[in-house]
Amino acid sequence: MTRAVVAGCGSYLPSKIMTNDDLSRMVDTNDTWIRERTGITQRHIAAKGELTSDLAAAAAREALAQAGVSAAEVDTLIVATTTPDDTFPSTAVTVQAKIGATDATAFDLQAVCSGFVYAMKQADALIRSGQAKRVLVIGAETMSRVLDWTDRRTCILFGDGAGAVLLVAEEGTERGILATHTQSDGTLRDILKTTGGTSSTQTAGVVEMNGQEVFRHAVKLMASSGLKALEQAGLTTDDISWLVPHQANARILTSCANKLKLPEEKLVMTVDRHANTSSASIPLALADAVHHNRFSQEDIIVMPALGAGLTWGTCIIRW
Repeated sequence: MTRAVVAGCGSYLPSKIMTNDDLSRMVDTNDTWIRERTGITQRHIAAKGELTSDLAAAAAREALAQAGVSAAEVDTLIVATTTPDDTFPSTAVTVQAKIGATDATAFDLQAVCSGFVYAMKQADALIRSGQAKRVLVIGAETMSRVLDWTDRRTCILFGDGAGAVLLVAEEGTERGILATHTQSDGTLRDILKTTGGTSSTQTAGVVEMNGQEVFRHAVKLMASSGLKALEQAGLTTDDISWLVPHQANARILTSCANKLKLPEEKLVMTVDRHANTSSASIPLALADAVHHNRFSQEDIIVMPALGAGLTWGTCIIRW
Protein backbone atom coordinates (compact mmCIF):
# COMPACT_ATOMS: atom_id res chain seq x y z
CA MET A 1 0.00 0.00 0.00
CA THR A 2 1.17 3.52 -0.83
CA ARG A 3 0.69 6.02 1.99
CA ALA A 4 1.08 9.79 2.30
CA VAL A 5 3.74 10.35 4.96
CA VAL A 6 4.61 13.70 6.54
CA ALA A 7 8.22 14.42 5.59
CA GLY A 8 8.41 18.01 6.83
CA CYS A 9 6.48 20.72 8.65
CA GLY A 10 6.89 24.48 8.41
CA SER A 11 5.26 27.60 9.78
CA TYR A 12 5.33 31.35 9.52
CA LEU A 13 3.86 34.00 11.80
CA PRO A 14 4.05 37.73 11.01
CA SER A 15 6.40 39.68 13.27
CA LYS A 16 3.74 42.09 14.51
CA ILE A 17 2.03 40.84 17.69
CA MET A 18 -1.25 42.35 18.86
CA THR A 19 -1.95 41.63 22.53
CA ASN A 20 -5.31 41.79 24.26
CA ASP A 21 -4.21 45.04 25.88
CA ASP A 22 -3.49 46.46 22.42
CA LEU A 23 -7.03 45.51 21.38
CA SER A 24 -8.49 47.16 24.48
CA ARG A 25 -7.22 50.49 23.12
CA MET A 26 -9.13 49.94 19.87
CA VAL A 27 -12.44 48.43 20.98
CA ASP A 28 -14.49 48.05 24.18
CA THR A 29 -12.83 44.94 25.63
CA ASN A 30 -10.10 43.92 28.06
CA ASP A 31 -7.56 41.16 28.61
CA THR A 32 -9.58 39.36 31.29
CA TRP A 33 -12.76 39.32 29.20
CA ILE A 34 -10.95 37.86 26.18
CA ARG A 35 -8.95 35.27 28.14
CA GLU A 36 -11.97 33.98 30.05
CA ARG A 37 -14.10 33.54 26.93
CA THR A 38 -11.52 32.40 24.37
CA GLY A 39 -8.20 31.56 26.03
CA ILE A 40 -6.49 33.96 23.61
CA THR A 41 -3.72 36.26 24.87
CA GLN A 42 -2.31 37.56 21.58
CA ARG A 43 -2.41 37.20 17.80
CA HIS A 44 -0.04 37.91 14.90
CA ILE A 45 -1.02 40.51 12.30
CA ALA A 46 0.39 40.71 8.77
CA ALA A 47 2.24 43.90 7.92
CA LYS A 48 0.98 46.31 5.28
CA GLY A 49 1.83 44.77 1.93
CA GLU A 50 2.45 41.32 3.45
CA LEU A 51 0.23 38.93 1.49
CA THR A 52 -1.23 35.51 2.16
CA SER A 53 1.14 34.15 -0.49
CA ASP A 54 4.13 35.61 1.38
CA LEU A 55 3.11 33.79 4.57
CA ALA A 56 2.44 30.58 2.63
CA ALA A 57 5.76 30.70 0.79
CA ALA A 58 7.72 31.17 4.03
CA ALA A 59 5.99 28.19 5.67
CA ALA A 60 6.50 26.10 2.54
CA ARG A 61 10.23 26.80 2.43
CA GLU A 62 10.61 25.67 6.04
CA ALA A 63 8.67 22.43 5.41
CA LEU A 64 10.79 21.66 2.36
CA ALA A 65 14.02 22.40 4.22
CA GLN A 66 13.00 20.11 7.07
CA ALA A 67 12.26 17.34 4.57
CA GLY A 68 15.43 17.92 2.54
CA VAL A 69 13.38 18.25 -0.65
CA SER A 70 13.73 21.00 -3.23
CA ALA A 71 10.72 22.96 -4.45
CA ALA A 72 11.41 21.72 -7.99
CA GLU A 73 10.71 18.15 -6.78
CA VAL A 74 7.15 19.00 -5.65
CA ASP A 75 4.55 17.75 -8.11
CA THR A 76 1.40 19.17 -6.44
CA LEU A 77 0.89 22.32 -4.39
CA ILE A 78 -2.40 22.93 -2.59
CA VAL A 79 -3.11 26.15 -0.70
CA ALA A 80 -6.08 26.11 1.66
CA THR A 81 -7.15 29.71 2.20
CA THR A 82 -10.22 31.88 2.58
CA THR A 83 -8.19 35.10 2.22
CA PRO A 84 -6.50 34.81 -1.19
CA ASP A 85 -4.19 37.48 -2.57
CA ASP A 86 -6.52 38.06 -5.51
CA THR A 87 -9.84 36.82 -6.82
CA PHE A 88 -7.69 35.17 -9.50
CA PRO A 89 -5.22 33.74 -10.25
CA SER A 90 -5.02 31.34 -7.33
CA THR A 91 -2.76 32.05 -4.38
CA ALA A 92 -1.22 28.63 -5.03
CA VAL A 93 0.28 29.64 -8.39
CA THR A 94 1.71 32.77 -6.78
CA VAL A 95 3.32 30.61 -4.07
CA GLN A 96 4.55 28.24 -6.78
CA ALA A 97 6.37 31.10 -8.48
CA LYS A 98 7.78 32.47 -5.21
CA ILE A 99 9.33 29.17 -4.09
CA GLY A 100 10.32 27.84 -7.51
CA ALA A 101 8.05 24.78 -7.63
CA THR A 102 8.32 24.83 -11.41
CA ASP A 103 6.86 21.38 -12.15
CA ALA A 104 3.93 21.43 -9.71
CA THR A 105 0.22 21.47 -10.37
CA ALA A 106 -0.98 24.29 -8.11
CA PHE A 107 -4.50 25.15 -6.93
CA ASP A 108 -6.41 26.70 -4.05
CA LEU A 109 -8.99 24.96 -1.87
CA GLN A 110 -11.67 26.88 0.03
CA ALA A 111 -13.33 25.27 3.04
CA VAL A 112 -12.52 28.08 5.50
CA CYS A 113 -11.30 26.71 8.87
CA SER A 114 -11.64 23.11 7.64
CA GLY A 115 -9.51 23.89 4.59
CA PHE A 116 -6.36 22.15 5.77
CA VAL A 117 -8.20 18.90 6.54
CA TYR A 118 -9.98 19.02 3.17
CA ALA A 119 -6.64 19.66 1.44
CA MET A 120 -5.01 16.74 3.25
CA LYS A 121 -7.82 14.52 2.02
CA GLN A 122 -7.18 15.58 -1.58
CA ALA A 123 -3.42 15.15 -1.20
CA ASP A 124 -3.90 11.69 0.31
CA ALA A 125 -6.15 10.64 -2.58
CA LEU A 126 -3.62 11.85 -5.16
CA ILE A 127 -0.78 9.95 -3.50
CA ARG A 128 -2.76 6.74 -2.89
CA SER A 129 -3.91 6.70 -6.52
CA GLY A 130 -0.37 7.19 -7.81
CA GLN A 131 -1.08 10.59 -9.36
CA ALA A 132 1.37 12.41 -7.09
CA LYS A 133 4.51 11.60 -5.10
CA ARG A 134 5.31 14.84 -3.29
CA VAL A 135 2.45 17.12 -2.29
CA LEU A 136 2.93 20.40 -0.47
CA VAL A 137 -0.19 21.26 1.58
CA ILE A 138 -0.36 24.79 2.96
CA GLY A 139 -2.92 26.53 5.15
CA ALA A 140 -2.42 30.30 4.97
CA GLU A 141 -4.56 33.23 6.06
CA THR A 142 -4.57 36.98 6.55
CA MET A 143 -7.81 37.03 8.51
CA SER A 144 -7.05 40.53 9.79
CA ARG A 145 -8.06 41.80 6.33
CA VAL A 146 -11.68 40.62 6.74
CA LEU A 147 -12.34 41.81 10.29
CA ASP A 148 -14.50 44.64 11.58
CA TRP A 149 -12.15 46.12 14.17
CA THR A 150 -15.09 47.79 15.92
CA ASP A 151 -16.87 44.46 16.56
CA ARG A 152 -15.47 42.97 19.76
CA ARG A 153 -17.36 39.71 19.20
CA THR A 154 -15.19 38.82 16.18
CA CYS A 155 -12.05 40.98 16.00
CA ILE A 156 -10.63 39.45 19.20
CA LEU A 157 -10.77 35.92 17.78
CA PHE A 158 -8.60 35.91 14.67
CA GLY A 159 -4.97 36.19 13.63
CA ASP A 160 -2.72 35.74 10.62
CA GLY A 161 -0.25 32.96 9.83
CA ALA A 162 0.63 29.98 7.67
CA GLY A 163 1.55 26.35 8.19
CA ALA A 164 2.71 23.76 5.69
CA VAL A 165 3.39 20.04 5.46
CA LEU A 166 5.15 18.10 2.75
CA LEU A 167 3.54 14.71 2.10
CA VAL A 168 5.57 12.09 0.27
CA ALA A 169 4.54 8.72 -1.12
CA GLU A 170 5.96 5.71 0.70
CA GLU A 171 5.38 2.05 -0.12
CA GLY A 172 4.80 -0.67 2.45
CA THR A 173 4.69 1.59 5.48
CA GLU A 174 2.27 1.78 8.40
CA ARG A 175 3.00 5.49 8.83
CA GLY A 176 1.23 8.42 7.18
CA ILE A 177 -2.40 9.39 6.68
CA LEU A 178 -4.62 6.56 7.94
CA ALA A 179 -8.06 8.09 7.39
CA THR A 180 -9.88 11.28 6.49
CA HIS A 181 -13.49 12.24 7.02
CA THR A 182 -15.14 15.38 5.63
CA GLN A 183 -18.69 16.68 5.58
CA SER A 184 -20.64 19.91 5.11
CA ASP A 185 -24.09 21.42 5.64
CA GLY A 186 -24.93 24.55 3.66
CA THR A 187 -28.17 25.11 5.57
CA LEU A 188 -25.98 26.42 8.40
CA ARG A 189 -24.07 28.91 6.25
CA ASP A 190 -25.49 32.00 7.97
CA ILE A 191 -24.11 31.31 11.46
CA LEU A 192 -20.58 32.12 10.28
CA LYS A 193 -19.96 34.13 7.13
CA THR A 194 -18.65 37.35 5.64
CA THR A 195 -20.86 40.25 4.64
CA GLY A 196 -19.70 40.28 1.04
CA GLY A 197 -17.97 38.62 -1.88
CA THR A 198 -16.93 39.05 -5.50
CA SER A 199 -20.31 38.22 -7.01
CA SER A 200 -22.65 39.54 -4.31
CA THR A 201 -21.16 42.89 -3.27
CA GLN A 202 -17.86 43.17 -5.18
CA THR A 203 -16.10 43.51 -1.81
CA ALA A 204 -14.48 40.99 0.52
CA GLY A 205 -16.85 41.88 3.37
CA VAL A 206 -16.14 41.31 7.07
CA VAL A 207 -16.69 38.36 9.40
CA GLU A 208 -20.11 37.91 11.06
CA MET A 209 -20.72 35.13 13.55
CA ASN A 210 -23.35 33.70 15.85
CA GLY A 211 -20.89 32.59 18.51
CA GLN A 212 -23.23 30.42 20.57
CA GLU A 213 -24.41 28.44 17.55
CA VAL A 214 -20.87 27.98 16.22
CA PHE A 215 -19.71 26.73 19.63
CA ARG A 216 -22.56 24.24 19.89
CA HIS A 217 -22.01 22.79 16.42
CA ALA A 218 -18.20 22.86 16.66
CA VAL A 219 -17.96 20.65 19.74
CA LYS A 220 -20.54 18.14 18.49
CA LEU A 221 -19.37 17.90 14.88
CA MET A 222 -15.62 17.88 15.51
CA ALA A 223 -16.00 15.09 18.05
CA SER A 224 -18.35 13.04 15.86
CA SER A 225 -16.07 13.48 12.85
CA GLY A 226 -13.12 12.33 14.94
CA LEU A 227 -15.00 9.18 15.91
CA LYS A 228 -15.98 8.45 12.28
CA ALA A 229 -12.39 8.84 11.13
CA LEU A 230 -11.17 6.59 13.96
CA GLU A 231 -13.68 3.93 12.96
CA GLN A 232 -12.55 4.22 9.35
CA ALA A 233 -8.95 3.68 10.48
CA GLY A 234 -9.87 0.74 12.72
CA LEU A 235 -8.90 2.67 15.84
CA THR A 236 -10.55 3.81 19.07
CA THR A 237 -10.11 6.84 21.29
CA ASP A 238 -7.71 4.77 23.42
CA ASP A 239 -5.30 4.75 20.47
CA ILE A 240 -5.05 8.57 20.25
CA SER A 241 -1.63 9.92 21.18
CA TRP A 242 -2.36 13.57 20.38
CA LEU A 243 -5.41 15.68 19.54
CA VAL A 244 -4.46 18.60 17.28
CA PRO A 245 -7.76 20.34 16.53
CA HIS A 246 -8.56 23.54 14.67
CA GLN A 247 -7.56 26.29 17.09
CA ALA A 248 -10.81 28.24 17.32
CA ASN A 249 -11.36 28.80 21.01
CA ALA A 250 -9.82 27.19 24.10
CA ARG A 251 -13.23 26.15 25.45
CA ILE A 252 -14.12 24.43 22.16
CA LEU A 253 -10.81 22.56 22.23
CA THR A 254 -11.15 21.31 25.80
CA SER A 255 -14.80 20.40 25.23
CA CYS A 256 -13.84 18.40 22.14
CA ALA A 257 -11.13 16.58 24.12
CA ASN A 258 -13.68 15.80 26.83
CA LYS A 259 -16.13 14.43 24.24
CA LEU A 260 -13.40 12.08 23.03
CA LYS A 261 -12.55 11.18 26.66
CA LEU A 262 -9.00 12.49 26.29
CA PRO A 263 -6.93 14.06 29.08
CA GLU A 264 -5.88 17.65 28.39
CA GLU A 265 -2.21 16.64 28.35
CA LYS A 266 -2.92 14.96 24.98
CA LEU A 267 -4.31 18.21 23.55
CA VAL A 268 -2.05 20.46 21.46
CA MET A 269 -3.19 24.05 22.00
CA THR A 270 -1.72 27.15 20.36
CA VAL A 271 -4.84 29.33 20.21
CA ASP A 272 -3.58 31.29 23.22
CA ARG A 273 -0.63 32.61 21.16
CA HIS A 274 -1.94 32.43 17.58
CA ALA A 275 -5.71 33.04 17.97
CA ASN A 276 -7.89 31.55 15.21
CA THR A 277 -5.89 31.47 11.98
CA SER A 278 -8.58 29.55 10.08
CA SER A 279 -7.07 27.02 7.66
CA ALA A 280 -3.57 27.74 9.01
CA SER A 281 -4.35 26.76 12.60
CA ILE A 282 -3.83 22.97 12.43
CA PRO A 283 -0.56 23.06 10.45
CA LEU A 284 0.71 25.85 12.72
CA ALA A 285 -0.09 23.70 15.75
CA LEU A 286 1.56 20.66 14.12
CA ALA A 287 4.72 22.64 13.39
CA ASP A 288 4.76 24.00 16.93
CA ALA A 289 4.51 20.49 18.38
CA VAL A 290 7.29 19.27 16.08
CA HIS A 291 9.47 22.22 17.12
CA HIS A 292 9.02 21.24 20.77
CA ASN A 293 9.65 17.52 20.05
CA ARG A 294 6.25 16.46 21.33
CA PHE A 295 5.61 13.74 18.74
CA SER A 296 7.24 10.32 18.64
CA GLN A 297 7.29 7.87 15.75
CA GLU A 298 4.13 5.76 15.56
CA ASP A 299 2.06 8.35 17.51
CA ILE A 300 -1.57 8.55 16.38
CA ILE A 301 -2.46 12.19 15.71
CA VAL A 302 -6.11 13.18 15.28
CA MET A 303 -6.87 16.53 13.63
CA PRO A 304 -10.54 17.62 13.64
CA ALA A 305 -11.77 20.95 12.29
CA LEU A 306 -14.94 22.93 11.73
CA GLY A 307 -15.37 25.98 9.55
CA ALA A 308 -17.93 28.22 7.93
CA GLY A 309 -20.25 26.49 5.50
CA LEU A 310 -20.59 24.66 7.76
CA THR A 311 -17.72 22.41 6.80
CA TRP A 312 -16.05 19.91 9.10
CA GLY A 313 -13.76 16.94 9.03
CA THR A 314 -10.85 15.02 10.53
CA CYS A 315 -7.50 13.75 9.33
CA ILE A 316 -5.68 10.97 11.22
CA ILE A 317 -1.95 10.42 10.85
CA ARG A 318 0.40 7.80 12.22
CA TRP A 319 3.56 9.81 12.78
